Amino acid sequence: MKKEINVVGAVVVDGGKILCARRSETMSLPGMWEFPGGKIEAGETPRAALAREMREELDCVVEVEEQVESTRHEYDFGFVTLTTFYSTLAGDAPRLREHSEIRWLDPGELGSLEWAPADIPAVEKIAADDAAAAADVSRPAGR
Repeated sequence: MKKEINVVGAVVVDGGKILCARRSETMSLPGMWEFPGGKIEAGETPRAALAREMREELDCVVEVEEQVESTRHEYDFGFVTLTTFYSTLAGDAPRLREHSEIRWLDPGELGSLEWAPADIPAVEKIAADDAAAAADVSRPAGR
């Protein structure tokens, strides 16, 4: 029976751009992009886990906001349930500790990266929400 792993990811938004983190060669799924975060520990809420993981992985403090998406994906090592949350920086910029690279991208650019499979539904939702918001802004008043 495969292991069940519950993880959280931060969709950090700053100046309209979104933080993307590339998994290092020492991590599972090396070279793939993700919303940074990690495992929820026993007795920990998802939001508390995300705040802790961001301190540990990227040496930054975030304010965890509304949920973006929750998806379950089967990998060869087990089933991962990933819950992503919009977040904002509450201090210094992220610094690399575990990841090999970080990038700040516009929501419409997220699809240009090779994402870890569990992150793809959140990427698609963010891009769709951004496109819908842009359409609302460009629509003339009264229509």
